[in-house]
Parts: sequence; C-alpha cells; structure tokens
Amino acid sequence: MKILQLTKKFPFPLKDGESIAVTNLSKSLVKHGCEMTLLSMNTSKHFVEIDQLPETYNHYKAIHTIFLDNRVTAIGAISNLFSSESYHVSRFDFAEYHEKLIELLKAEEFDVVQLETLYLASYIETIKEHSSAKVVMRSHNVEFEIWNRVVASTSFLPKRIYLGHLTNKLRRFELEMLGHYDALVTVTQRDLDKYTNLGYKGTGVASPIGLDVNRYTPEVNDIYQPSLSFIGSLDWMPNLDGLDWFLKSVFPSIIQLYPDLNVHIAGRNTPKSILNISNDNILIHGEVDSATDFINSHPIMIVPLLSGSGMRVKILEGMALGKVIISTSIGAEGIKAVHKESILLADTPEEFLECIQWLLNNPERMNKVGKAARFFISENFDEERNAEKLIRFYHGLLT
Repeated sequence: MKILQLTKKFPFPLKDGESIAVTNLSKSLVKHGCEMTLLSMNTSKHFVEIDQLPETYNHYKAIHTIFLDNRVTAIGAISNLFSSESYHVSRFDFAEYHEKLIELLKAEEFDVVQLETLYLASYIETIKEHSSAKVVMRSHNVEFEIWNRVVASTSFLPKRIYLGHLTNKLRRFELEMLGHYDALVTVTQRDLDKYTNLGYKGTGVASPIGLDVNRYTPEVNDIYQPSLSFIGSLDWMPNLDGLDWFLKSVFPSIIQLYPDLNVHIAGRNTPKSILNISNDNILIHGEVDSATDFINSHPIMIVPLLSGSGMRVKILEGMALGKVIISTSIGAEGIKAVHKESILLADTPEEFLECIQWLLNNPERMNKVGKAARFFISENFDEERNAEKLIRFYHGLLT
C-alpha cells in the first residue's frame, strides 16, 4: 500500500505530541509493509534542517518539504475579520504546497493520501482533481472544540469576542469538510462519536496514538522527596492557559501545606510571562533536549488543561515511564484510565490538592500508580496493534 502523508509542520524533532503521533504511526505502517511518502510544510515557526536529520529517521521512501512563512501577523489577523475564511486554516493554504502536491500526484499513483489534521483540508480539492487515491483525514483533535473551550476560559472581553469570531469560522469549515473525506481516522473513539453526532456519515475508525513501551525506561525517583513536572509547547494556547491557571489558582495552596515541593516547567517557546516568574518553588527549564529525560526526573507529572481535544501524547509518555499523572478530565480525554488506579484526575484547585495529599501522605502509592500506568499503556496503546488495525481499515476502504 502506497500512502502519501501530508503534514502542516515537519514531524521532527520528537518533542511535541503531533510530531510523535505522526512519526510513530508512519514508522509502524512501514514496518507492516506500507510505502510512505511525506510532503511536509517546513514553517518559519518550526523550521527543521532536513539535511541534518539523524540516520535513524529513514522510514520514508521520499521526503518533500516546502518552506512556508505562516506566522500570525497583526495585518493578517485584522484583515481576516472581513473574510469568510477561517484564519486558523488559511495560514496553511499556500500555492507552493498545492503545486508540489500536484507534481507528486502526477508522478506517482498513491492508494491513500493521509492528511494529518484539519489544517490540510484545503488541499482536498487538489488531491481529488489529480488522483484517484482515497482521501483520509487523520484528525488529532476536534479543532473547533479546543477553541470553544479557550473562548470559555478567556476573561478579557475584547480577546474573547475576537477568538469567538475566529472559532465560529473554524467550526463552519470543520463541519463543511466532513462531507469531503473518503474516510475519517480519529485518535479517540470519543472524537469519532463527536463527529458522527455533528453529521459525519462516512466510514471512520478510532486509531489511538501508539507507543512502544519498551523504548521507555522508567527512572527510579525518591518518592519521599518528590517533585512535580509540567511539559508542553507553550506557544499552544491551551497549554499556556492551563499552566497559568495551575500556577495562580492551584499551586499556592499546595506549597502552603508542602513548602518544599517544587514544580519544574519545560516547554518550547516559553513566553516571558513564565520565564520571569520569581518563585523558589517554580523552576523554569525552557525547551529541554529530551522530553523523556525531563519527565523521568520527577515522579509526578501535572496536566492542568482547561481546553483541548484529542489525546495528550505527553500523558501517554509519562505513563509509559511509570510516572503518576495528575490531569484534568479534559487533559485525559480518550485515555480511559481509572482514577487512583493508573492516573489521578482533578478539575478544581481543591481536587488537585486532594490528589497531592493522597500521594504524599502515603508515598508508596506513587510506585503503585506508576506501575499500573505503565501496564495500562502496554495493554491499550501498543503501536504495533494500532498500525495493524489501521491497515485492515485501509484495505477495506480500497476494496
């Protein structure tokens, strides 16, 4: 099976959930006999030197990239107010990418063109005009739902009105596109059910993000002198909003009871508002070389997301490393781990504090929950089984 994979940013380095989700699946598909070709945007925001990729990044038959400057600009944001187009999507719609896509479709026949996220949907018409391949949308999130939640948690009225306007246009686009896919692949059953309720009538399958648990070696931490960790791209608004809420509304009550407990914060593009925090219990690391090493250094990982959709890869990685995850219900959507067995769930400052007390009053619980978390990932998110399931789905789509 020949698959052309389209991405809105180059899926390397493996420091964010999207890159991990794209790379893990493509590698697993190749391992099961598929031939993968990548056409990726190489954006100004996430630029990668392609000639410096490691030798191990060799699973693609061919890699094609188009440089694009898609930065958010004041002029672009203001002018879009007078346009019916979604600004979220139009920033990824470029003539150069269309041209390269046409070139590839004319040069080679593909069985499937797999679009990674809604932001590639503007290329569907071009694909169908120049290819008979099945067009598959791999949805990492219900995109407008993320932004609806961001709007709901935004208190500054002008910003809330502006984001609400953009979100309404994104919603219209996302729902309109549901009728243009030959198939829909979501990372959670919950998202697939959501799309079905919103009017999707085509074929679809839930294909969770997969991990090879054997690549994750837990590091033994001192459970009697524990620390918290947070890691996530801090140029993504849900991560930043959730972290800000935790630091202002949750953490002060925690350190009142546990004055020696520290939280370590890592993330790409950490803003000055975080970098300039002056608090002995809050340690800012910025972008780290290895996310797994960072997660491994702390027995407890917090995921205080107030908005979002899809599945949080960092939760899966933390669980694979045997760490205790304390997440909001939104952060843990689609994972279906059981509270106080393989994960801890908290949606309010009081619930976060209760989870910390439950752990620190009996530190052995950290080991128990961590071991259960690693077992849960091995049983439910094995990348090999996920790839096999998706290939069966694709074969059914092609027959």
